Amino acid sequence: MYLWRIYLRVLRLLAPERTLAIFLALANLALACVLFTEPILFGHVVDALVHPKAHQLALLIGAWALVGFGGVAMGVLVSLHADRMAHRRRMAAIRMFFAHTLALPLAFHREHHSGRLQRIMTVGVDDLFTLWLSFFREHLTTLLSIVVLIPVALWINWRLALLMIALLAGFAAFNLIAVRRNRVAQGEVQEHFNAIATRTGDVLGNVAVVQSFTRVDAEVCDLKQLTERALAVQYPVLSGWAALSVATRAASTLTVVAIFIMGAALHAKGQISIGGIVSFVGFSLMLIGRLEQFASFISNLFFQSQSLKDFFEVLDTRAGPLAARGALPLTRVRGDVRFEHVGFSYDGKQSSLDDLSFHAPPGSRVALVGPTGAGKSTTVSLLYRAYDPDRGRITIDGRDIRSVDIESLRQNVTTVFQEAGLFQRSIEDNLRVGDPAVGTADIEVAARAAEAHDFIAAKPDGYATRVAERGRSLSGGERQRLAIARAMLKGAPILILDEATSALDTITEARVQRALDRLTVGRTTFIIAHRLSTIRDADWVLVLDHGRLVEQGTYDDLIARGGMFARLAAQGGFAPTADAGAGPRVALEVAA
Repeated sequence: MYLWRIYLRVLRLLAPERTLAIFLALANLALACVLFTEPILFGHVVDALVHPKAHQLALLIGAWALVGFGGVAMGVLVSLHADRMAHRRRMAAIRMFFAHTLALPLAFHREHHSGRLQRIMTVGVDDLFTLWLSFFREHLTTLLSIVVLIPVALWINWRLALLMIALLAGFAAFNLIAVRRNRVAQGEVQEHFNAIATRTGDVLGNVAVVQSFTRVDAEVCDLKQLTERALAVQYPVLSGWAALSVATRAASTLTVVAIFIMGAALHAKGQISIGGIVSFVGFSLMLIGRLEQFASFISNLFFQSQSLKDFFEVLDTRAGPLAARGALPLTRVRGDVRFEHVGFSYDGKQSSLDDLSFHAPPGSRVALVGPTGAGKSTTVSLLYRAYDPDRGRITIDGRDIRSVDIESLRQNVTTVFQEAGLFQRSIEDNLRVGDPAVGTADIEVAARAAEAHDFIAAKPDGYATRVAERGRSLSGGERQRLAIARAMLKGAPILILDEATSALDTITEARVQRALDRLTVGRTTFIIAHRLSTIRDADWVLVLDHGRLVEQGTYDDLIARGGMFARLAAQGGFAPTADAGAGPRVALEVAA
């Protein structure tokens, strides 16, 4: 039954075009009537030939031709509109899956490789398209034909009809057995294909590492092993369906022979005419043809079921944090941020943040420091609701961020990550991510402020230069300066700098730091600190350890206090700063 549940869900996705779908269903009913009418007319024509009735013969042939041409016209109409509708719904399914996946929480994306998700989307959408198209072209007509054909056959001659019903029952039993015996194995096959997609995506995303460590042959060998394991599971399934095909064809042949034998016996007793036998043979051949189509449908649905199951499982995954009912937009933000007794755990077992409370006034610069795993990145991710706290609350200008519209919240928060996050588009398109409506002049102003204009102008196509995947055609400093310019264009009142300069060399960092200094003016800024110069310039420093706020204060206060911050400094946790004119400064070693 699980196949039918999946199939019904596939058909429910056609709901936005229910009017056209109903029309196509009625057209298929007309086609089904044509299919069983033709054998009846053929039988009457044979009887008219056996017992010559010229006038009746002409009428029958004319009716037969009219029904046949009507069926052709209806078939063309169904094919045309079914094709267009299937293509429209295919594009709609891509948009639906893409939009839903983008809204899923970061925890989901950390657990699912992008290559696997791409395969689930592309294969799932292709399977949906195939099923929608074949439903109106074949499946519905087949189902209606069988529903109409059996009663008509019973009415004409119940003895011969019983043979057709026996064939139908055998067909159903064979397919049910095949599905039950191979269901688990096909699920394993699908997991192997997902593993192949994950592995290839992972390797292609790290080509430089693969080539540098001369792992090309090793990776190809590993992929060969994955494909061989997939085939080892797939072959028995294919053998089972091949055996089913042989069994159904044998049953079909025996049924036709039995109808001829029984028909001859009934004709000898005067219980059926030659035309009646011809009609039943026509019924049987039509039923066999439709059953073979139906067998192909069951087989295809079986092989597609696991990919469709994966597709729907992603769609059924709950989206990220939801806004409260009736949530209002967050407007005219000053940037007054408060964390009030916030607690959070990624897995519900180990606490990542515990009773975190602090206040960041509008326009202030707050540095978050601490050892690896202290909870710094977790803290700032809660601010733009990548996750929701398990306990306590976070407010902006006195409003609980869970009570406001999520999109408006994120419009008021900008993050510059350690990884710039550039798209494979032009430089201008990457900058317009900050504000799609911004003018060309404003883009250049932001690029100059981020110290990016000069290197952009030096490119062959300037701002139209296409950036490689993840910005790989640019240096680290260039990528970060574009990210800063993008943040400037967004103009959000709250800014998060998540290790924005930690991967840069000293000279490049000095240039990027100047751009960051311009970006932070007038904004409430949260900085996951990397250089001590940043910490010195901060209005307030929060020191985290194992998710708890262990110290807070100004730089001088924390050094004088002799606590964890001072101990990290004394233990050599700092390195020379890029700002040579600021004296002997050091940077705290941290991790996102």
